[in-house]
Amino acid sequence: MLATSAAATAFAQGEQLPAPAARDAVGGWQDIVVTAQRRDERAQDVPITITAFSNERMQQQGITQAQDLQGTVPSLVVGLGNQGAREAQSFTIRGQGATLQASPGVVIYMNEVPLPAAISVNQQGGPGNFVDLENMQVLNGPQGTLFGRNTTGGAVLLVPRKPTNEFEGYVQAKIGSYDNREFEGAINLPLVDDKVLLRVSGAYQDRDGFTRDIVWNKDRDDLHWYSGRVGLTLRPSETFENYTMVYGAYSRNNGTGQIHRGFNIAGLAASGACVEGPTVPGVVASCDVYRAADAEAEALGPRRTAYSTDAFQKTKTWGASNTSALELNDELTLRNIVSYQHFRTSFAVDNDATVLQLDEYDTPRFPAAGQVTLPGDGTPINYLPPSATTPRDNFRTITEELQLQGSLLDKRLIFTVGGFYFDQRPTGQQGAAVYGYCPAAFTGLCDVYRLNYAVTTKSKALYAQSTIDLGLLTPALQNLKITGGFRYTWDNISGSANYYLPLNSTPETFFCIGDNSVATNLNQCQFDANLKTRAPTWTIGADYRFSPDLMVYVKASRGYKAGGINTNAVFENTRTFQPENVTSYEGGVKTNFTIAGMPTRLNATYYYLDYKNIQRAAADYNPTTVALGARVLGATARIQGVELEASVRPFPGLEVGGNFSYTDAKYKKYEFTANLPMVDCSGGLIGMGQTAVLTCIPFSGVAPYIYNFHVAAEKPLGDNLGTISIFANYSHTSSQNTSANDLPGSEPGEKLEPYGTLSLSVDWRKIAGSDLDLGFYATNLTNKLYRIGNPNLYNSLNYWSTIYGQPRMYGVRARYSF
Repeated sequence: MLATSAAATAFAQGEQLPAPAARDAVGGWQDIVVTAQRRDERAQDVPITITAFSNERMQQQGITQAQDLQGTVPSLVVGLGNQGAREAQSFTIRGQGATLQASPGVVIYMNEVPLPAAISVNQQGGPGNFVDLENMQVLNGPQGTLFGRNTTGGAVLLVPRKPTNEFEGYVQAKIGSYDNREFEGAINLPLVDDKVLLRVSGAYQDRDGFTRDIVWNKDRDDLHWYSGRVGLTLRPSETFENYTMVYGAYSRNNGTGQIHRGFNIAGLAASGACVEGPTVPGVVASCDVYRAADAEAEALGPRRTAYSTDAFQKTKTWGASNTSALELNDELTLRNIVSYQHFRTSFAVDNDATVLQLDEYDTPRFPAAGQVTLPGDGTPINYLPPSATTPRDNFRTITEELQLQGSLLDKRLIFTVGGFYFDQRPTGQQGAAVYGYCPAAFTGLCDVYRLNYAVTTKSKALYAQSTIDLGLLTPALQNLKITGGFRYTWDNISGSANYYLPLNSTPETFFCIGDNSVATNLNQCQFDANLKTRAPTWTIGADYRFSPDLMVYVKASRGYKAGGINTNAVFENTRTFQPENVTSYEGGVKTNFTIAGMPTRLNATYYYLDYKNIQRAAADYNPTTVALGARVLGATARIQGVELEASVRPFPGLEVGGNFSYTDAKYKKYEFTANLPMVDCSGGLIGMGQTAVLTCIPFSGVAPYIYNFHVAAEKPLGDNLGTISIFANYSHTSSQNTSANDLPGSEPGEKLEPYGTLSLSVDWRKIAGSDLDLGFYATNLTNKLYRIGNPNLYNSLNYWSTIYGQPRMYGVRARYSF
């Protein structure tokens, strides 16, 4: 406590804080250095809510993909956004996240560059993003003045390990359940002492799936991917540094194992898809066919399915980024960050998860003739040959950012000014083959709709942010800091889409979905759209340090997310959607102290959000053209909540901690023009063209309660035998609503049940003084069965399916460092 008291005394006398390296030891904490404000700082010194993970902690918690973060970060929900692909793992923070075909509300950055974000699914980047990281940082709240892309919800920063001036590296292997095989490694080479530094890393994983498809006799939810990254640092002089990172990743798997839960028999009968009576081949099926499909799915259980489509997903992504830093003098640094990235993905899904051909996309092949029959009927199903498919996403992204960073007046005035440019556009054809609403009697014979689209997004922005210590004005205001930032963004989104049905009976003739017309030229089916928007965003805040280990802060900020083009529109009035914005008010405290001699940390935050024109994706259906589509609705809401993080160290080598968040989200206004008759909050039937009100429905994408507990223990064995490290973590997520436009209770499975998962990691490090580590790991140790996604199409397409989370995974690992 002597060091703490001395620091507090000096602080009270108006001196500046100790250097970060010295302050790390205050209270016994070793803090991660973060870049949340585009400069190196201790996490405890940043006046925002931030959760940081070291590479070691990520290994202990088994964090290898976005879904693994669920329950470990306050106010963070990782979900599938009602989509049928497990790779669509999108982040929602404080109720703000991804929307189909819109820019993400929480952007993932690798080396300060936003990863490419797909259009067809809510996916950012490919596999291998969590390999060989220095740390990972999750920032809560709008990041609209300092980071590349505007966001309303937050940002996730992946900081890769950069080359150092030492020859070192590691190799790691994991063997586990479901025949899991993982290999990872990196080597660091100082080619020219402190001048030319190289780091190369790579990873590979192959794992069987945990959902068995009895039709195709293969596992869904399997993994097969590899990735690589090369980093090169050049320091030709003491004032200039250049870092280039090149990466690539490839993934090919058997697709997502969706589980069928039930058909809407009443809805199917009302639409003429089935009748209460015997099947009339080639005319209409008995409703008992659908009931038999339900019974078969029930008998299969949650880990087996029966597809009419051989689902798959293939993703290929690569890119390069270059960061240059020139020290103009002791106080000014000029930085430039430029990147080029390419993203391509293809996938096929069977959303209803039965042998019936309903709501399927990009089918590569069907079962052989006679291999399957109508459920409960026995009539053989013969599928027509599938049409040719195209990639769902095939685009490149270019970014350019120029920054000037300054530290003036003895580091009491810190600022960053800059400009950002973003350009994303297709590099080839993109589209989908859509097998939509096909009655059971016509399974395998329905025509396929074709959807081709091209969207180009350009964004330009100028920004500035500075922090000033008011001790410059008077000693009485020492250590009171004011932060202000402003950004202006110009967005231009343009694109086109063709949604049509080839009329096989008349060659070179097409039925255009959008306007219910017949065309002899495919261009006649195309619609073009252009959306130009611009908006200012800002931040203003203050923080004050009462002592080196106690900081309080308040902050207000404005966030903005661009609008977009709805390539799945089946009505003219749904082809574009407008931007959303949020105004955030936040206050918090960050503190380290001791209780009975035990180092303790407590961070707490309260926030209030005014959230407007919320982009809500919803299914759409045009009965005139019998076409399935989508639309994006707008809403207004208020969101408030608290976030807590606490840790205590009862004695050296033991840490007990956790976090907690409560999110209260409620719509203030949710009105739109109905394209179809529907029941709204009034309880009455709203006709086509009338205003529907859905203000009463629960806010989707929010788990009101999220909490996490962990215990970390280390014990040296003595006699140079090494160290035993144990890490146990329990994460709980409360129930959450997933539908954007369904009344409570009207959509089965719409509300995901609460669940908790337990993970365990045990490692023997530096065995007998060597550089070898051995360990055991397990995730979802209790084998909890829980759901992570629900398409919510029971009322529109008359079926219910769901997606379950991973079962228990366990294995052993070995790591050798040199």
